[in-house]
Amino acid sequence: MILDQILAQTRQGVVSARGRLPPAMLNEQLALAPPVRDFCAALAAKPGLACVAEFKRRSPSKGWINRDADPAVVASAYQAAGAAAISVLTDAPFFGGSLDDLRRARAAVDIPVLRKDFIVDPYQVAEARAAGADALLLIVSALRQDDLVGLLGEVRRLGMEALVETHDRQEVARALAAGARVIGVNHRNLDTLQVDMTLATAMRPLVPSDCLLVAESGIQTADDVRRMDAAGIDAILVGASLMGEPDPGLALRRLLGGQ
Repeated sequence: MILDQILAQTRQGVVSARGRLPPAMLNEQLALAPPVRDFCAALAAKPGLACVAEFKRRSPSKGWINRDADPAVVASAYQAAGAAAISVLTDAPFFGGSLDDLRRARAAVDIPVLRKDFIVDPYQVAEARAAGADALLLIVSALRQDDLVGLLGEVRRLGMEALVETHDRQEVARALAAGARVIGVNHRNLDTLQVDMTLATAMRPLVPSDCLLVAESGIQTADDVRRMDAAGIDAILVGASLMGEPDPGLALRRLLGGQ
């Protein structure tokens, strides 16, 4: 299964990263990190449906989408087109990303930036904050419950917030039990890579009003956006359908109903 492969490689990557930059040195970088931007407030402040626009070079399902894209240029275009926040894929082996992509994107905008990766170790949380991340992704299916709770606590200790990703009712319940404030429902099954666009709307009744619900994956058209909005979804996360266009910012503007 692809998720198991990614997680195994991620754990090896954390070991290598600790060797290159020991925790004591990473802590020194943390002290120099810029102030955190409020991810929850940015999503809640948007009238109607907020959008987290994603910088993504490639994916296991699509291959290379936009290998040579400039994260600063794309992030700036996303902000101008109405994005509430930016997501940056930082996984290298499977998504072609890096923490440098995140740094460059964040320096170009004044909205929150989320580290999208496969977070399995507190070291990665510190890495994210040191690179300027304001939020990061925690995937319920990739973590035991005690690890999910511990990582979420570490995220908040460093002043950030987590987008806690789920795929079914049991995972939504686990996210809520862990104390998630922003719950993502991924329409894509990470084992099979199949997409079910009904999942976020089906999970809406399970998520209390004091939590934000984000629909992820498969959103490609303005009609998709309208359906999510009508279902009471708080935000969408969109990446591949934008990054595959010659002008991702213009693609986002059109997706959100502009011209």
